[in-house]
Amino acid sequence: MNKEYNSIGIKKKPEDTTVVVAMSGGVDSSTVAGIMKNEGYKVIGITLKLYDEGKEVAKAKQCCSGQDIMDAKRVAHKLGIEHKILYYQDKFKQGVIDNFVDSYLNGETPIPCVQCNQTVKFKDLFEVSKELNADALVTGHYVKNITTNNTNNMYRAIDENRDQSYFLFNTTREQLDYLRFPLGGMLKDKTREIAKELHLNVADKPDSQDICFVPNGDYASVIRKFKPDSFQKGNIRNLDGKVIGVHEGIINFTIGQRKGIKISDSEPLYVLKINSNNNEIVVGPKEHLGKKDISLKDLNLLTNKKDLDKNIFVKVRSTGSLLEAKVDLKDNNTAHVHLLNPEDGISPGQACVFYSKDQFGHRVLGGGWIKE
Repeated sequence: MNKEYNSIGIKKKPEDTTVVVAMSGGVDSSTVAGIMKNEGYKVIGITLKLYDEGKEVAKAKQCCSGQDIMDAKRVAHKLGIEHKILYYQDKFKQGVIDNFVDSYLNGETPIPCVQCNQTVKFKDLFEVSKELNADALVTGHYVKNITTNNTNNMYRAIDENRDQSYFLFNTTREQLDYLRFPLGGMLKDKTREIAKELHLNVADKPDSQDICFVPNGDYASVIRKFKPDSFQKGNIRNLDGKVIGVHEGIINFTIGQRKGIKISDSEPLYVLKINSNNNEIVVGPKEHLGKKDISLKDLNLLTNKKDLDKNIFVKVRSTGSLLEAKVDLKDNNTAHVHLLNPEDGISPGQACVFYSKDQFGHRVLGGGWIKE
């Protein structure tokens, strides 16, 4: 890197650079705070209180709980940095939880982590960081950023098992130029090693596994809590339109699901479609799951439209592989995506994220929400 720039691509000496570190209380964000402090940056740690957890949530492996806030505070004290707690329960309820519930009731499979990044984490925390006159907002996400001529581009992390770029596709260009992701170029084992060298109390803390407001992965319990009247029985139909069973509520199903259908047939049945308008699901054999064509809405592009004229790669689920595809941009911020090979279990409510490959790896070009 040019010697005029510091380690996060800003034309300042570290001691003259103020960074806000989003501290969740986990090992990743805590290590990032330690790295920034060790390199001489002025560090302000900020932890978000996003929801009021009950006893069942507090015991689950989730982020942003009361225990996590205490862990973040201990790390900040150990590092000798300023630490603030922002109480965003109302913002989180409106921007994330309500959207999650409504999306399930519409027969979709939502991704609340994207909504959280899009709203409270990067929108509101971005604004707070600017108000604090910070030069950058730094997080513990596993994505790479390459800064060239003050333009910051996002790439998949070198640790592809940890890569979180899928969840950040909705980041705006203004936000991305302000964000920095120091962990994108290292493996998780290295992160824990640095945490131990810094004698942080979270060095061996297990990773959060569940969505923060969903205890033990029980989505239905969250919807029952906020919309108790949404569990209505409805028909299960086969591909010929024949009613072959009854379900206990469409929120119990996602596209591609096999378990829980409770209908015997000559071959295994999978959920092929969820019709929220008439409270029905359509099931059929696995060979009908594969799809090549996807309609997207609410696009967010981090590149010039001409970069999408050639074949690119897409991901249609967070744990999915990169798929070769063509993107045809339409009016009203929509697009049609054609996969070169069929993919199973593509679900409305998930994201379709665009990537291209260059000398630095796979760059995030943006993406959109799967409509159908």
